[in-house]
Amino acid sequence: MPATASSTADRSVVQLGQVAVSAIAEADSRWQTITLHRHGAEGNTVAVTLGIPFPPHMLRDARRVLILDEQGQTIPTHVEATLHWYVGGGGIRAVKVQFRTTLDGNTRTLRFAVGDPDGKTIDGWAYTDGLIKDADGVLVPAVLATLSPEWMSASLIAGPQRPAVPKSAYDRYFATQFRWAEALPRENGAAWLFDRPTTLFQQYVRTGRVDYLAAATQSYRFYMDHIRRHGAPGWPLCGGGWSLGEVNVCDPKYVYIEPILLALGLTGDDSEHDADLIQRMMGAWDTGGWSIPVGPYLKPDQLFTERQTGLGLIAAVSAYEITGEKRYLDGIKNRLGWLYQHQQHNPDGLGVDGSWRNSWQVHEGNDHNPATDIRGSSPWMTENIIDGLWHAWLATGDKRIPVMITAFGRYMERHGWIDPKVMKEAGVDWRNPCSGPNGQISWYWSSAHATTQQLVAVQSSEGWYSDSHNVEMTLPVAAARYFETDPVQQKALDRRLKLLSSSYDLDCADGRATPRRFNWNNRGVGVVQWFMQQSEPDAD
Repeated sequence: MPATASSTADRSVVQLGQVAVSAIAEADSRWQTITLHRHGAEGNTVAVTLGIPFPPHMLRDARRVLILDEQGQTIPTHVEATLHWYVGGGGIRAVKVQFRTTLDGNTRTLRFAVGDPDGKTIDGWAYTDGLIKDADGVLVPAVLATLSPEWMSASLIAGPQRPAVPKSAYDRYFATQFRWAEALPRENGAAWLFDRPTTLFQQYVRTGRVDYLAAATQSYRFYMDHIRRHGAPGWPLCGGGWSLGEVNVCDPKYVYIEPILLALGLTGDDSEHDADLIQRMMGAWDTGGWSIPVGPYLKPDQLFTERQTGLGLIAAVSAYEITGEKRYLDGIKNRLGWLYQHQQHNPDGLGVDGSWRNSWQVHEGNDHNPATDIRGSSPWMTENIIDGLWHAWLATGDKRIPVMITAFGRYMERHGWIDPKVMKEAGVDWRNPCSGPNGQISWYWSSAHATTQQLVAVQSSEGWYSDSHNVEMTLPVAAARYFETDPVQQKALDRRLKLLSSSYDLDCADGRATPRRFNWNNRGVGVVQWFMQQSEPDAD
């Protein structure tokens, strides 16, 4: 008898770190679709390569993955495991599937199943054999294959996610931004800051939209083509670094490993990386490129940036999730220790306020003067740390992580958001008009120790329209709400999330003056919809 698409496992609750997640809610054949999209392929017979992700402990043998036609008959395939689970009970995390089939029109829907191997196998081929050059000169798949958002979200390939069905206010915001961000930034290096490929892949997971997948795939291959694949990491060779236009190859904040994981799991693209490249890319973070090597925060005049600390932690987690190598797991643990020590035992002796307090002067590249310095932190850059901590929590379950996230959530409630009374007294409103009269805005540089006069001066100099970062600020608020146990604090965070909903204004989303805003707003914040569902199941 032919395999059936309903042969997947029953309800599965898995443990990622200390997070109990309903992985595949139920065996539902509607979730197990593969829709083929002609993407430049010619003729009726096409070669297809795709990735199919699976939750922990569902799949142990790649040969059990079957591709079914419209009549439920299996199609001869080549299937191989590309990713494995190192948490959550183990198993195969993703497979690369290759087959040849007919595509008479522009689309065709097939299905996949997990069943007994039927022996209908074929030899695979190099991923690059199925690529064609697009209008931007990038080699992209001639056929794209999309999966359902329900399956991809439940597979946990991008961590816990809530499918965008129906669309939330956030999803409408993203779609509006995508209209101006879709075109490939071929020459603007800064448009890739905060990881454009991951931004697109993550929203594809939640929506299943083929245009998001097309942009993600194109961006990933373009991005990886600009990674330096030779030389030792760090100055002066900066192997593993990335460069485009004005971006120097020795600047590690443009080096991202997470897109490799997502491209491998969702498209089967194994052509752009190997173990040596991942080692070089991780080395870019460890050496600091042209800057200081990664390490603990030991003195008040030490350079510290929340952005590089958080993005470096995400890179370490991704390197571990791809390879399973202990050295990358050790790197995660080291970074967690440094962050915990910095937050809970800051060397400036000013006590614990919940931030990763550092020097405003050094942060901005100026000389350190203790008499005039402003000890504090950047709220929106700290979002990168919270994102990194969430990734690390799923991979390790380290018990220090909830402590750090809730401490920062409380810090933000006390010191991070600008009270409208302050703006009234200062006679200035730094908010973007599209945010509306009740729009939230955080301090560009926040502090538990500076005077209001000092903060107002910084805000008036550097922080106009810093509410453009409000969309990503939903992540630290929602993450803190997820871990918070104090009912009073929970209510405060719920109120803050509700107030931040004005940030999803479509007029704000249409502002396209800063191309990298698309990335900084959206990389990593899809999980906010899942966080909200945990505390308020009916949340939109």
